Amino acid sequence: MSLEVIRGPVVKVGDNVDTDVIIPSKYLVYTDPETLGKHCLEPLIPNFHEIAKKGVILVAGKNFGMGSSREQAAIALKGAGVKAVIAESFARIFFRNAINNGLPVVMCPGVTKVVNNDDVVEIRLLEGKIIVEGKCELTFKPLDPKILEILRAGGLIPYLKRKLGIE
Repeated sequence: MSLEVIRGPVVKVGDNVDTDVIIPSKYLVYTDPETLGKHCLEPLIPNFHEIAKKGVILVAGKNFGMGSSREQAAIALKGAGVKAVIAESFARIFFRNAINNGLPVVMCPGVTKVVNNDDVVEIRLLEGKIIVEGKCELTFKPLDPKILEILRAGGLIPYLKRKLGIE
């Protein structure tokens, strides 16, 4: 995955979006990312999968991904077409699950005050910048280089396979 620039239109959600909203528990019988993606954020935005399949950047408020530790939440977001998530803050376990599943996540306090639905944003992970087209530029603390390596590999399992030479 190229991490130079991640660009897309915004879909915005609020604070405290929990993993049961990201992927309701009744769909946890599925493992296919595309199937999970069809039900992603269904309780909050019933047609989210239709919007997201074009490739979107999800912008969230505080404590995104709170609740249970289900890693299917990150898989569902990717399966729906989410390219990255920018949030005011993340639940720790969701943040780690996202990285482990190859979903770029960026914490940027204040982002929800300036970014709206349908704005186009450009995330420059290596520079620690978010450019909101026609509005402004925001900065965030760049991700640790090891996290970037995991994201480049597509997640923790592909990263470890590559490191162990068992690709």
